[in-house]
Amino acid sequence: MIIETHELRKDFVLWRKAGRIRRRRETLTAVDRVNLTVAPGEMIGYIGPNGAGKSTTLKMLTGVLTPSGGEVRVCGVEPVPHRRKLARRIGVVFGQRSQLWWDLPLEQSFTALRHIYDVDDTAHRARLGECRKLLGLDEFLQTPVRQLSLGQRMRAEITAALLHSPELLFLDEPTIGLDVISKEAVRTFLAELNSAHGVTVVLTTHDLADIERLCERLVVIDHGTVVHDGSLAALHEKFGSRREIVVELENPHPPLSIEGTTPEAVEDEGRRQRLALTDGIIPQVIAAIAAQAPVRDVRIIEPDIDDVIRRLYTS
Repeated sequence: MIIETHELRKDFVLWRKAGRIRRRRETLTAVDRVNLTVAPGEMIGYIGPNGAGKSTTLKMLTGVLTPSGGEVRVCGVEPVPHRRKLARRIGVVFGQRSQLWWDLPLEQSFTALRHIYDVDDTAHRARLGECRKLLGLDEFLQTPVRQLSLGQRMRAEITAALLHSPELLFLDEPTIGLDVISKEAVRTFLAELNSAHGVTVVLTTHDLADIERLCERLVVIDHGTVVHDGSLAALHEKFGSRREIVVELENPHPPLSIEGTTPEAVEDEGRRQRLALTDGIIPQVIAAIAAQAPVRDVRIIEPDIDDVIRRLYTS
């Protein structure tokens, strides 16, 4: 496994006022006995509400914070004692923390990082060339970092995290604030990076479209505890979210009775009907609908992951 944690815990000490002078010591457990394993080549979404413990977990995995308890190994080593060794094997993009030089042209930041990580010039050129092509960097390579747009800077930060060819990439909100085109460019690049190079990706985000587009596995944390670890489909099943079929009929029709579905709504004298899929298979359901009445149009509505996650947090 490229990531292994056992009963991982992180406590923070807080001092609260308990009178005019006295203060009371309290312990806040930000991460509470998290057990997590990630295999090489996986892309996982690690999500949760603000204050759930996501960033604290990632900081322990990258060696920034020392755990209060439990065990953690990343790329086969303990992160804190081997922080420098681990830094050569992982890439990190953390929110507002930049590894680029604000007043230098972007290309010079990349050159400086090559020397910091002691990357061979040929390997550096090859990886940078790939990022330039897939992330469209050429138009702003000579622009000082402080003049880049948010979308340009995020693409540059991802490139900077990859120039030393890490095995494992941690991404914290990589598409936040980006326009639709920039978001798709980043998502396409990450999917290609994973499939072509086998880079393991741990992604935290509030944009659940990133998870749907990139991750087969979803780990949800709330109040420092993992509350779901599995596929998106398993999450939908757990909370009863179902796909719906919206059918437009040629003529008015009584409510359809189709095996594997339950009726949700009937409108326009029965011309438009909405059916929730329970255990039916879509092609068979559509065929059964067509056998009962002439069909003008059919739409499949996928369950909204935002609603599922909202229900999970409030359950």
